[in-house]
Amino acid sequence: MSATTLKRESARERILDLAEAAVLQKGFGATSIEELIAGVGISKSGFFYHFPDKGELAKALLLRYIERDRVILDDIFARADELNDDPLHGFLVALKLFADMMAAMTEVHPGCMVASVCYQEQLFDREVHELARDAALAWRVRFRARLDAIVARYPPRVPVDLEDLADMLSVMMDGGITISRIMRDPGLLARQVMLYRAFVRSVFLGA
Repeated sequence: MSATTLKRESARERILDLAEAAVLQKGFGATSIEELIAGVGISKSGFFYHFPDKGELAKALLLRYIERDRVILDDIFARADELNDDPLHGFLVALKLFADMMAAMTEVHPGCMVASVCYQEQLFDREVHELARDAALAWRVRFRARLDAIVARYPPRVPVDLEDLADMLSVMMDGGITISRIMRDPGLLARQVMLYRAFVRSVFLGA
């Protein structure tokens, strides 16, 4: 790979890093291309070489965010599966690992890129909307598959819709991010994950 190619890739990542921080702090609408150009220290033509418009920037931010999420969750569940081959206990271990990761944060969670798109969806085209929807569905599919495996061995002790139970973690995470930022409480997300874990345990094992 040539030095020029490396420089271009570095500039692209610096744009994405700065844009992600700005968007999570104040939203897409309040994040200007001019501030990104100034912050990264490139020309306007340099910016448009990487991102023809703000929609392409949003798409790139979403794709990177979704991939980062996938890698993190894949790692957590792989580690949990190595420790336990029981589907319920493996799921509970994964949730504990997830909570531990949240607890290790010394500052409040910066925010969710998918939620940022949803809050200002009028700014984006159908492709960006579908990416955000696919990200939410990926969480649902991942956790629903885990819950289906659990049900095969542990019939629920109370009536529960598995799709709603799968979505519950996403709902809790997005709501928890908002409340943790309002309260300036970095530990809130970890506590919420542990409450979800306790609820899942009670659904399948009882009190």
